Amino acid sequence: MNKHHEPTGPSDGDQITLRGPAELADALPYLMGFHPTDSVVMVALHGDRGRFGGRLRLGIPRSPREWPFVSDQLADCLVNGSERRGGRPDGIVVFLCQDPADGESGRQVMERLRPFAQRLRTACGALDVPVFEALCITDGRYWSYCCPDERCCPAEGNVLALPGTSVMAAAAAYAGIQVRGSLREMEARLTPRAPADHEQVRALDAAGLALVPRILGGAEREEVGAETLALARRLMKRLGENRPVGASRPDADAGDDALISHDEAAAVILGLQDRETRDRAAEWMEGPDAEPALRLWRALARRCAGAYETHAAAPLTLAGWVAWSAGDEPEARVALGRALRSDPEYTFAQLLHQACNEGMDPEALRRCLREERAGRKRARSRVVRTRPATRSVRPRAAAGPSAPPATARPGAAAARGRTRRQEGERGRSEHGRP
Repeated sequence: MNKHHEPTGPSDGDQITLRGPAELADALPYLMGFHPTDSVVMVALHGDRGRFGGRLRLGIPRSPREWPFVSDQLADCLVNGSERRGGRPDGIVVFLCQDPADGESGRQVMERLRPFAQRLRTACGALDVPVFEALCITDGRYWSYCCPDERCCPAEGNVLALPGTSVMAAAAAYAGIQVRGSLREMEARLTPRAPADHEQVRALDAAGLALVPRILGGAEREEVGAETLALARRLMKRLGENRPVGASRPDADAGDDALISHDEAAAVILGLQDRETRDRAAEWMEGPDAEPALRLWRALARRCAGAYETHAAAPLTLAGWVAWSAGDEPEARVALGRALRSDPEYTFAQLLHQACNEGMDPEALRRCLREERAGRKRARSRVVRTRPATRSVRPRAAAGPSAPPATARPGAAAARGRTRRQEGERGRSEHGRP
């Protein structure tokens, strides 16, 4: 059972034993929930039998100059993250997955990435955690960087098992685990179309001119936030009333895009740049809100075209949060990874990405957001209860002193309940003295 009490895999008594590089390579898509393209994946192993633990994925840095730094960071993140969850890993498995470039063979990819694999092994060893296996998966084949025996790991590599034919595939089908295509296909649902949508860019320009001064000015910030959330709610309702049935993912996404105008998308995207508004939107993470909210955040991320790419960090992070809250960790990791690619310094995405990768339970954050929502409701109800009833004002002699109110109510709510006339009289009596 998972954290949401829904069966998603074998019970603790059901174990799958993987023997050798071939079965490890075949298991990777089932461990991640998708085929990781252009990625380095590291998986922690625990105990004498090598039980799978935490895992992380990162796009392979294009420049080899980045490999030493990235290797140290990945090793540190996986080892320390496993320790925080209660168990230092006893070993690590490394996967390097990348398609060949034009004119490049799979073996050339493997040799080109060999220094990166060696640097990852060194970084893990420096933390006293050995790399038991390091595999390169490319062009339908796999190579081991750890095995020197050409009888099992020949120079031309080994052919990957046909999809759905391995023991892992059978066990995954029995457990209801699905592989949702490649990472590239999953990222396409969150990526603006190329070339840039000029109409959407113009709408974003106009929304920026209208909304940013109101947000930064402070006086109308809450008003813009309320407008943004109200519009987002209307769009969620529209999406919920038009659920795609039987459509492919690209067709379903195109249908969602058609339901949202350029101006509507621009207004919500710009409004979500305000942190408090974004945090309020994060409360739509469960129940009937979750599915239309996730579709809306995906659609808005696809609208962050041209120079507005960094604005996608907000809807991408919200998409990752809703997916994680709903138990869909693969989509959550992809969305949060895209958010950090849009804005590496986006703190909300950093925190969620780390928590998701470390296997933390999202219920703690859900509880916090529920309490925030309940606190606002209580505050609104208190304001309504403390609002004074309408009363008549008795005429007084013009020359008489100002009469004090019959009762004095402490607190800001009572102060807000005074009439303008009482405030004006108090001001004359307090400040009119010589």
